Amino acid sequence: MGARPDETIVITGVAGFIGSNLADRLLADGYRVIGIDDLSQGVIEQVPEGVEFHRLDIRSPEIYDVIDGADVLFHLAAKNCISDCQLDPVETSSVNVVGTVNVFEAARRGGVRKVIYAESSALYEGSAVLPTPESEEAPESFYAVSKLAGRHFAEAYRRFHGMNTTALRYFCVYGPRQDYRRTIPPVMSAFILHLLQGRRPTIYGTGEKRRDFVYVDDVNDFHVQCIRDPRTDGRVFNIGSGRNYSVREIFDLVRELVGSDLEPHYAPDLPGEAQETLADISAARSLGWEPKVGLEEGLRRSIAYIREKVLGAGAAEPVGV
Repeated sequence: MGARPDETIVITGVAGFIGSNLADRLLADGYRVIGIDDLSQGVIEQVPEGVEFHRLDIRSPEIYDVIDGADVLFHLAAKNCISDCQLDPVETSSVNVVGTVNVFEAARRGGVRKVIYAESSALYEGSAVLPTPESEEAPESFYAVSKLAGRHFAEAYRRFHGMNTTALRYFCVYGPRQDYRRTIPPVMSAFILHLLQGRRPTIYGTGEKRRDFVYVDDVNDFHVQCIRDPRTDGRVFNIGSGRNYSVREIFDLVRELVGSDLEPHYAPDLPGEAQETLADISAARSLGWEPKVGLEEGLRRSIAYIREKVLGAGAAEPVGV
């Protein structure tokens, strides 16, 4: 049986890009939303009004009382910039492995009905199979290895404690509130920010890497389905668009949409990144889910958000871009 809209849902990483957008959606659908975030990457301004917010590290035992009695938990908090994770594998494993286990344990003790947690398409870094199905697992970077460890712990909690989990392997999610404050921001937000400011963005490598991009509203459609649809119980799903584009193609489209004639800088390739990603989304499609927002429309919405909310009057100065 699906969840009722009056149920309580906890989101870890609620101040981040995907978490804050998910909170907006769940509040609009009538759910009570509790948010956990230590604000090490997310920002408090992104937490929607109406969220019961707790500033906590997911490794802290204080999360147990917050999660206790919740109906559904979305575990999205993570150290997720691949280049930063490569530089600090100890902190990466502490947040992404120890933190995840602590969240699972809090959910177990708190009687949470279902845990929906973020894995990553980074688990496919070493795979040559395209489009990539969920059966492929070939992590290479420290970030990807930490996410695979989280998967094994989820399986152990299912095996020993009967925990009901759904794992989501996000591809390149984009849209409003994307993480432009990262040391090396995702290409969408980096390109948009720089071009709107009249600055040349940087492309790492040749620009030929290809990525599967999926708009955040489409991702949230599947999030909601995971709450309500028991067919998602105990399963792993790729969440992408089933199409990919080169980084240079994305740059050219953003440049056209913002009306710029600037060319990018090129810099050496970043370590630990796959050359190409492309999701096999047949498992999610078999449940009736379908990405609806096309690339150009999604970019137009992203550009409008950054122009108004990030670069508009009174907006915070972007960090690290």
